Amino acid sequence: MAESCPGTTYAKLSWLQAWHIRDETYSQGLADLVNAQSAHGFAAHWGDGTTSSSDGQRFKAGGRAESTGHVNPKYGSDPGRMIYTHISDQYAPYHSKLVNVGIRDSTYVLDGLLYHESDLRIQEHYTDTNGFTDHVFGLMNLLGFRFAPRIRDLADTKLYIPGTPDDYPTLAPMIGSAYKERLIRSHWDEILRLATSIRQGTVTASLMLRKLGSYPRQNGLAVALREVGGIERTLFTLDWLQDLQLRRRTHAGLNKGEARNALARSVFFYRLGEIRDRSFEQQRYRASGLNLVTAAIVLWNTVYLERAVQALMGRGMSIDPAMFSYLSPLGWEHINLTGDYVWRQSNKLQEGSFRPLRPLPEHS
Repeated sequence: MAESCPGTTYAKLSWLQAWHIRDETYSQGLADLVNAQSAHGFAAHWGDGTTSSSDGQRFKAGGRAESTGHVNPKYGSDPGRMIYTHISDQYAPYHSKLVNVGIRDSTYVLDGLLYHESDLRIQEHYTDTNGFTDHVFGLMNLLGFRFAPRIRDLADTKLYIPGTPDDYPTLAPMIGSAYKERLIRSHWDEILRLATSIRQGTVTASLMLRKLGSYPRQNGLAVALREVGGIERTLFTLDWLQDLQLRRRTHAGLNKGEARNALARSVFFYRLGEIRDRSFEQQRYRASGLNLVTAAIVLWNTVYLERAVQALMGRGMSIDPAMFSYLSPLGWEHINLTGDYVWRQSNKLQEGSFRPLRPLPEHS
């Protein structure tokens, strides 16, 4: 890398890596980028920063890291690692976590919502089918989030009801069983203590969800929380069937996450896009660095999209502001990802100045 970076040396890069490459510095740097992008006026055209989505992206493990990778039938027999990323409705990737491919995505949904360091205040969150379980549904509501997963085969999902199925003859094909109110009441204090411990950071959400998912059915807390989640899932299913705007918001949020994954795949070209670090710590740093670069690109594009629009309007072009919501700061065709990385002080822009835009074509 030192050979590709005029203006720096191997010794300086080694010093920076030794003193500044840590989980907390990555989190702090990511929060600064996300906050700057969210505070930019043009980002408001894509959302208000109160909704987000999360999804996992798998990267193949190659070289010495093959022994540390995990195999999942969904991705074939090649070992790999998963990076689970949360992205806001303004396209900012505000949290990422390196996880094992063999563990369900839903285990890590709450970690990103609770433990990010940005100023975003997420109220509604979207995932795909792998991102939900009844335990997650129950905790989401207790922790103050509205959960809206896009559930595959929703028609086969049964509803929890009070009373008996005979009380709802019209919904009979959709009804599974009655929820166990007595069980919920008997363990309600434990459920509240669990939610409070997760909220305060005494235990991490992913650790508790793994434990709850592995407990036998006789564990009262796990079963009671599943009953609460079943009630929340039932209410969500009824909302999903009736609320067209909810379905549109969910699809739009998940599409933003897929577009961000395409950007990350292009940025992560080093060593043919494979994770080859043997230690989990170095793999985690690589995942954090990838997310930091994508967040920087999102911020850069947000700033220069606004300047490009202002330049077009300054030349008399009429642009409907309603069209701005269809733009995206995830493009990378104009960014040279390969080549020399120049860090000379003389090449830095002064504060408040910008790089020139590309020449605009003449129009009649």
